[in-house]
Amino acid sequence: MSDTEISERIVSVGNKRLEGILRLPPDPIGLVIFAHGAGSSHLSPRNNKVAEALGRHRIATLLFDLLTLEEAADRSNVFDIPLLGVRMIEALDWAQDQPDLAKLPIGLFGASTGAAAALVAAARVPERVNSVVSRGGRADMAGDSLPQVRAPALLVVGSLDYTVLELNEDAAAKMTCENRLEVIHGATHLFEEPGRLEKVTELAADWFATHFEAAARG
Repeated sequence: MSDTEISERIVSVGNKRLEGILRLPPDPIGLVIFAHGAGSSHLSPRNNKVAEALGRHRIATLLFDLLTLEEAADRSNVFDIPLLGVRMIEALDWAQDQPDLAKLPIGLFGASTGAAAALVAAARVPERVNSVVSRGGRADMAGDSLPQVRAPALLVVGSLDYTVLELNEDAAAKMTCENRLEVIHGATHLFEEPGRLEKVTELAADWFATHFEAAARG
């Protein structure tokens, strides 16, 4: 499937009308909602690259700003994981109100602090989240929500991202759901090294597709 076959439109999510980008391939098998990290936005080059690649696997994607510009100006909001978790749930609400998305299984993809927001949302509404992927994520910041996550969770960390790798090992030990910690050799926190982000994308696409297809089989 080529990129040109994927429709793309600007959307607004939740009561705050947070700006986002929805990419919708023909006959999608599921939807992945992205939660970006601190200091990033729905325009994140890395997350958009991942989203474009997921589209080639027939996976719809939604990237949206978790905070308004005014909220983001207050740095405490950027690390307010409960607030960001609520925004993820609002995105789930939004998706269920869209005729072309309502019946799709939904996965969450979190980067950095966004991973914690995705896991908190998955813990709060377990029946609505099919699967989760964390890219260089601060899964540990989900805290007491970790044992409550029911969706299968893939934690992807660079081997050279030493502190985050240790924090993810601790977080995985607290999770009771199906989970896997995948370490990308030679990668640092942003997976900027050649081929490393592509490896993250391959892992994420396989994880989401496997669990979306399992949901389709009932």
